[in-house]
Amino acid sequence: MIQHLIDLFSFVQGWLFETVVQPLVLNLGMGEFTEEAFEGTEWFLVGVCEIALLFAVLRPLEALIPVQALSDRRARWNDFLYTVIHRLGAFAVLIFLVLDPLKDQLTAALHMEGVQPFNLENLWPGVTDRPVVSFFVYLFVLDCFDYWYHRASHQFNWWWGLHSLHHSQRDMNLWSDNRNHLLDDLLRDIYMAVIALVVGVEPGQYVLLVAASRILQSLQHANVRIHFGGIGERLLVSPRYHRLHHAIGIGHESRGQGTLGGHNFAVLFPVWDIVFRTARFGKTFERTGVRDQLPPPVEKGRDYGHGFWSQQWLGLKRMVEFARKAAN
Repeated sequence: MIQHLIDLFSFVQGWLFETVVQPLVLNLGMGEFTEEAFEGTEWFLVGVCEIALLFAVLRPLEALIPVQALSDRRARWNDFLYTVIHRLGAFAVLIFLVLDPLKDQLTAALHMEGVQPFNLENLWPGVTDRPVVSFFVYLFVLDCFDYWYHRASHQFNWWWGLHSLHHSQRDMNLWSDNRNHLLDDLLRDIYMAVIALVVGVEPGQYVLLVAASRILQSLQHANVRIHFGGIGERLLVSPRYHRLHHAIGIGHESRGQGTLGGHNFAVLFPVWDIVFRTARFGKTFERTGVRDQLPPPVEKGRDYGHGFWSQQWLGLKRMVEFARKAAN
């Protein structure tokens, strides 16, 4: 069954590439990028499969066991637009394929100087010969770096100005994982691609690693009353655990005082929160959003935008505003 699905995927990829992508690339005079275009076709189809899977599995669960009734269905559609842009826009593959040749050139130069570049395989010989083992090793290692990236976005004022867009969704849903400022997405994709190349991840494996991570993150943001129990919540980030990270005055602030900091930064594995003392376990499903969204007299009722372009523009304005505030 699995092999049949793999063969079907390969057939569709080949057909799409030969009938649509390759002619387009050649007509644009970009024949030197044919190989990259073939890889991009794979990423596009993976994104299509992800969206179909999420809609088939998580959408019914949101209707069956929701945490809350949605107050703004337009906001969910806007999050879906972010998902389409991110999953089909191939940000990650473009960055990875641009950086891969640069990494090869750097490796060759280091070899000429007698320097052996770092590679995870050098620490654990043979790991890449066992695909399943290497997959989970790389997933675990990349998740550690992703934890620190995520935590940093909550520590620096200018960065929080961008990242707060992700937290401004009051009706969190299965598409909310991709509700990010494009600049924030770009920075993260460059960062993760560099780390993946440094530790020795191959392009074909990177596709699967990113897809697996994205699917799990969509589950975490879904409007579903799901948790993994006392033990499970310490092994894998659940919707309840991650919802605490999005909770107003709890997850992305220090002691609920409106200062940067917070809890539950782990992307996939809570072990990083546990080890670095940022874990917070609870049994409730809290309301989500950002403190300064609350209406007066509690807070200023900040507008984070209702459409894609307004959210992007206001994110840039917050970045500048918060950077100036930090400088003063």
